[in-house]
Amino acid sequence: MPTYTPPLRDMQFVLHELLDVSTGLKKLPPHADIDRDTIDSILEEGGKFCAEVLFPLNQVGDREGCTYQGDGVVTTPTGFKEAYEQFVEAGWGALGMDPDFGGQGLPHVIHSAFMEMMNSANQAWTMYPGLSHGAYNALHAFGTPEQKALYLPKLVSGEWTGTMCLTESHAGTDLGILKTKAEPVGDGTYAITGTKIFISAGEHDMSKNIIHLVLARLPDAPPGTKGISLFIVPKFLPDADGNPGQRNTFKCGSIEHKMGIHGNATCVMNFDGAIGTLVGAPNKGLNAMFVMMNSARLGVGMQSVGLAETAYQNSLAYAKDRTQGRALTGPKAKDKTADPIIVHPDVRRMLLTQKAYVEAARAFTYWAGLAIDREHKHPDEKVRKDNADLVALLTPVVKGFITDNGYECTTLAMQVLGGHGYIAEWGLEQHVRDARINMIYEGTNTIQALDLLGRKVLGDMGAKLMKFGKAMHEALKPFEEEPRMQEFLAPLNALQSEVQKLTMEIGQKAMKNPDEAGAAAVPYLRIIGHLVFSFAWCMAAGVAMKRLAGSAGADETFYKSKLTTARFYFAKLYPETAALMQQARAGSATLMELEEAAF
Repeated sequence: MPTYTPPLRDMQFVLHELLDVSTGLKKLPPHADIDRDTIDSILEEGGKFCAEVLFPLNQVGDREGCTYQGDGVVTTPTGFKEAYEQFVEAGWGALGMDPDFGGQGLPHVIHSAFMEMMNSANQAWTMYPGLSHGAYNALHAFGTPEQKALYLPKLVSGEWTGTMCLTESHAGTDLGILKTKAEPVGDGTYAITGTKIFISAGEHDMSKNIIHLVLARLPDAPPGTKGISLFIVPKFLPDADGNPGQRNTFKCGSIEHKMGIHGNATCVMNFDGAIGTLVGAPNKGLNAMFVMMNSARLGVGMQSVGLAETAYQNSLAYAKDRTQGRALTGPKAKDKTADPIIVHPDVRRMLLTQKAYVEAARAFTYWAGLAIDREHKHPDEKVRKDNADLVALLTPVVKGFITDNGYECTTLAMQVLGGHGYIAEWGLEQHVRDARINMIYEGTNTIQALDLLGRKVLGDMGAKLMKFGKAMHEALKPFEEEPRMQEFLAPLNALQSEVQKLTMEIGQKAMKNPDEAGAAAVPYLRIIGHLVFSFAWCMAAGVAMKRLAGSAGADETFYKSKLTTARFYFAKLYPETAALMQQARAGSATLMELEEAAF
């Protein structure tokens, strides 16, 4: 049976030793009183909820899945509803939300750390409150005072949940061709008609009401993305007291039978003149929806951090226990007929790959979480703008690079277990299936790559990328005088220099032929991902060296592990960048010259 233990020691390392979040938060007036003890106690209690309540339901949810009962009714797996009631009662969903609407007002970086543990424990279950958080963000940013007063307290408390309804059968990423209609009723509301597909958590039995944020077109809307509006369409229309009243005129038509995340209902939603209210300005719906989508993209990256962590924990435990063969250098467990498989070099390669990717991803996502806090809460406008630029630049990297690596980690974990990894009992094959969706939804990873290269880098002539380079340089200044750090800083600096050259080359070629950017985008995203992870491992190595030079005490093994993993990363994973550079420079000709009929 699989197990999960919240990785509190490594989480504390990132939060307090790498990022020094307590000091950083003191510069943000709403969070100035939050100290290390507060952060640690929240995560410790949150970890208990995740490990003791959510994780035992993970395989249950996978086996049972959600059930379509007919007539629009969907039920969740055994225990899901009860776990959600505990979640709401404990106030976990309100951690990072606005106190004006009943939230606890904690920093986003703490919410991110808690979400990691939730995703490690049960990704399918976590999607229900996770989507609600995205709906909250969109309404908080663009809702009217009346909409906020009506909906936000219920979303914050968790009494109501939320979704986003974008995709149609003919319109996935290309939202400009969606057909759902919104007809003015005459009383300030709209009749929404159309069908949305792939709506995660679109129907379920866990909350008293479900608030759908739906993209639709007004009758006079211009074509394309300039003619999309956003509407609040609740399952039950709130009555005069703000409680669920009349049932709205839409239903779940069916749920999808999927490869993974069986515990989350992926719904076809049929809107038949359903009553909705406009969010923001007419034909400006994408502005509000992008708030929710970007929140979801960061959340999907965290899903893969969580899944990869659990997969790593279980494959590591198996590798230490499973005996098979002897070490090539001679028997290690001489009292046994075989050695534990962790003695074999390639098993160690698979374990260290997982460890290196998971720990760097944790550092990166928490770093991004702190940047989000600075973007919204720092008193200095320039600091807010700089951090907004960094978050915008790196959101597609969080989503794309981390989910690619997360899937690789889960497959490596399954491989460590061999045949046992392929059967359901051990839980690894579920992690592989669950992790696969993360590379697809909220914009496929190719879309993330095009967004990164086209909009975020070439779109401003590399200004955001240069800003990130300066941020790395400032963060690494304390370690530059340490000679032993050159083994880590040298490859990082070399990669940064190569990225600058590559970006200019692609930009120049793309001006003549836009397909050049399309051909280079995916390897380019992985290169930037490695730049970020190289930065993370330089930081980790620098801190570990300082601790080992002082009095590491009982944590000596922990810090030595950090240094060894950093060396593994630069020796075995970083070299991928050379091949990626070659791919990115190879151009579009070999991709585009083959005529369709010749495929």
